[in-house]
Amino acid sequence: MTDAEGGRPTASLPAGQLVRLSLYWLGLSSIFTGLSQINQGRLEYTNLVGPDDIGTALFFINVGGAVIALLLQPTIGTLSDYTITRWGRRKPYIFVGSLLDVVFLLGVGASNTLLGIAVFIVLLQISSNVAQGPFQGYVPDLVPPRQVGLASALVGLFSVLGNIVGYLVGTLAVVQHDYLLGAAALALIELSTMLSVVIRVKEGRTPKARAGRSWRTIALEAWGTDILREHSFVALVRSRLFVLMGAAMIIQVGLLYLAQTFSVKQGDLGPPNAVIVAIAAIGNVLAVVPAGRLSDRIGRKTVIYAACAFGAVGMLIIAFAPAITVAFIGVGFYAVGSGMFLAVDWALMTDIIPKAATGRYMGMSNVATASAGILALGFGGLLLDLVNRLLGFGTGPRAAFLLAAVFFVLGAIFLRPVDPRRREDLPVAPA
Repeated sequence: MTDAEGGRPTASLPAGQLVRLSLYWLGLSSIFTGLSQINQGRLEYTNLVGPDDIGTALFFINVGGAVIALLLQPTIGTLSDYTITRWGRRKPYIFVGSLLDVVFLLGVGASNTLLGIAVFIVLLQISSNVAQGPFQGYVPDLVPPRQVGLASALVGLFSVLGNIVGYLVGTLAVVQHDYLLGAAALALIELSTMLSVVIRVKEGRTPKARAGRSWRTIALEAWGTDILREHSFVALVRSRLFVLMGAAMIIQVGLLYLAQTFSVKQGDLGPPNAVIVAIAAIGNVLAVVPAGRLSDRIGRKTVIYAACAFGAVGMLIIAFAPAITVAFIGVGFYAVGSGMFLAVDWALMTDIIPKAATGRYMGMSNVATASAGILALGFGGLLLDLVNRLLGFGTGPRAAFLLAAVFFVLGAIFLRPVDPRRREDLPVAPA
């Protein structure tokens, strides 16, 4: 049920439905975090490229897929807003995209050349964004205002858990030097979480009417310039891009940090990575749900500012850590900050977007999500290689984490213009 004016859902959802709405994020997060670990390990320990070109090579194999994700997700999200099927408007995309993910994940795991890895990552980005664009519309579609904070916290929690699971699976694949098995495990995780959504989640809002327009016209609607008039939305996308770039650095170059800065051998990655995962899990879990609920009381932006501060401090500690044990403290700050941000970011986005076009706007918000990892890798990875050459091997990862701290600060600065009021609470402009 939705209200008449703003299209906001009014019926409360049971706890099980809220959990199922968020569970697929575990699968989506795990595959890309896991692949990041696998590909870092491949390049560091299998001599596919020289030691001073690893960051550049990682950028090469990921940049094509990132461009695809940036262009595709808003388009597919918009198409799903108008889709009419017996399964509803979101589920067909989620189901087909996830099945193709399994095929392309196995292709990444089986590839032994940079070009092969890059091609399958492009295909994986196509399929995963076919699923992810429509899926992102579920929270605005189904969750009433009083449950948005909790729902956003659960999205953040399962995204965090997905990162942790992916980190563990990817690390084990590197330690065991079995990249195909690691990719297969990631595929199984995503497939199982997808089925929980497709089978059990009920569709909400009815599709928008096409009014005789072609699907091509509707696809192009995603890129209409009218979205630029949503000033708070544009500012929030810009802010979350930089926050997510800062947060992504530990995933994109964390294994290289251990291997290059502290000379950790391939077979010895397990213990330090286990500690990192444990700290990240504890910090995130402790922060994510309280942050979501706290944002209902003190405001979403206040919590995000605090998240940026924690993230920046954590990255500075990691950058200057004289020993791995000190770096673990930085991971703790980062974990709390990222948990707080992931808990509240979705709630703020849900509050401010037009409710009739949730697929389009949540898909467009993925301009930040899809770009963050590759931009972090582009700036951080290229900086890593450059500093390694100029200042000595092992200093590059430290420079990348210094850059991540700057990204968190910029994310906080760009958040300032965002009006956090719910869209339906804004005053109506005079005719």
